[in-house]
Amino acid sequence: MPAGAVVTRSTASTAARIDALLRPEIRALSAYHVPPAAGLLKLDAMENPYPWPGGLEEEWLAGLRGVELNRYPLPHPAELVQALARQAGVPPGCGLLLGNGSDELIQLIDICLARPGASVLLPTPTFSMYSLIARVAGLGVIDVPLRADFGLDLPAMRAAIERHQPALIYLACPNNPTAGLFDPAELRALIGAAPGLVVVDEAYFPFAGRSVLPWLLEFNHLLVLRTLSKVGLAGLRLGYLIGHPDWLAQFDKARLPYNINTLTQLSAQFALAHADRLAGEAARICEQRHRLSQELKALPGVTVYPSDANFILLRLPPGQAPAAHGALQQAGILVKNVHGGHPLLTDCLRVTVGTAAENEALLAALRAHLTGTV
Repeated sequence: MPAGAVVTRSTASTAARIDALLRPEIRALSAYHVPPAAGLLKLDAMENPYPWPGGLEEEWLAGLRGVELNRYPLPHPAELVQALARQAGVPPGCGLLLGNGSDELIQLIDICLARPGASVLLPTPTFSMYSLIARVAGLGVIDVPLRADFGLDLPAMRAAIERHQPALIYLACPNNPTAGLFDPAELRALIGAAPGLVVVDEAYFPFAGRSVLPWLLEFNHLLVLRTLSKVGLAGLRLGYLIGHPDWLAQFDKARLPYNINTLTQLSAQFALAHADRLAGEAARICEQRHRLSQELKALPGVTVYPSDANFILLRLPPGQAPAAHGALQQAGILVKNVHGGHPLLTDCLRVTVGTAAENEALLAALRAHLTGTV
């Protein structure tokens, strides 16, 4: 039999098996897309633009030389957990659970709460992984649009809670991709009205200066999610969940063993031990955020939304976002085109705050596109 016929029959058989075996909701999904970035100035992923100082990097590398990579990592790295708890100011009586990035912790929560008929409530637009992971876990997803000013639509959220009784609510604060904090009174009211678990994702806390961490002493159904990704350690993939120990003990049952690799454990401990030498980076980013926002506002037809994060959401003149995104990429700059992702994001781009030089390059390229100059 010709080789081509075998391949054709094999392909057909594979497709039939996929149809028969795969969950329909998985087939309906699209994989998370990370665009190629080789050779481009990356202002698309909310990364810290500042590398470690040379001397600090040498100290870090020296500490890794004795690592026994033939051994499994510590299953419960107590010293790292204690260092994170001290650095975060975890309230008394609360615990901390580590994840291989915040995404793993979101996945753990969703898997554990995915009883038949259970659902998650999301104010949208928000971090896309909440919806994707929930659907993979088998949770129903209820979207409630934010207001036009990107604030919580509290009456609509309350109505959705009353109707659907969600097992879980995710609230990114500051929110991604809108970059703003939610009103604290509305946030508190929503947490109080929730019949299930509420997770407040504070990935961008270092740039916001406001946290619900003290509220953990008031609400035993509240959890706070944080990460080291936005403070210069995105390559480590280390997130942590803070909340009542009883909740964390249940999620720990679904956690895969050895989920935090040895290099991540040691590197995170090193960074926390030298936090004073890295502390100025968030302040530098906030300073650049203000300058970049002011310059963007001066561009013709551009609306800039308030930011409490390390990125800025801007709205371009009607129909300009895709072309501007392409023009920036042609200029060697990668930003996030969120146009089309949600009706509230029409004509919007999301840009990471970079170094002063990176921000100037972004402004020059965007200005040239919008004004038709070179």
